[in-house]
Amino acid sequence: QVQLVENGGGLAQAGGSLRLSCAASERTFRGTTVGWFRQAPGKLREYVGHITWNDGRTRYADSVKGRFTLSRDGAENTVYLQMNSLKPEDTAVYYCASSPWTGPGVATTNAYDYWGQGTQVTVSS
Repeated sequence: QVQLVENGGGLAQAGGSLRLSCAASERTFRGTTVGWFRQAPGKLREYVGHITWNDGRTRYADSVKGRFTLSRDGAENTVYLQMNSLKPEDTAVYYCASSPWTGPGVATTNAYDYWGQGTQVTVSS
């Protein structure tokens, strides 16, 4: 059973930074897309961004573009989400997920077959 484990959530002030990580057990990310989503209380889970493992290409939601950056570490089999210039509206539970697809459609939750347990990010004003 593949497990994705997120770490790095916590409390930050507006304008601050946090770095989340997503590591996979029992499986390499090679050939997959790793996506990040977030869910605030009472809201639907929304797309944050994704990275295609093999070539490192990234895409982001407009709401985080220019503030969040995805990267990968092959030796650690880990994906990082660097979050800068945090805003209170970034407060949510953040989830990483793995998809076997690398084409269109990876901005939707349906494309992902493995999910992490989520990590809470809280940004105070």
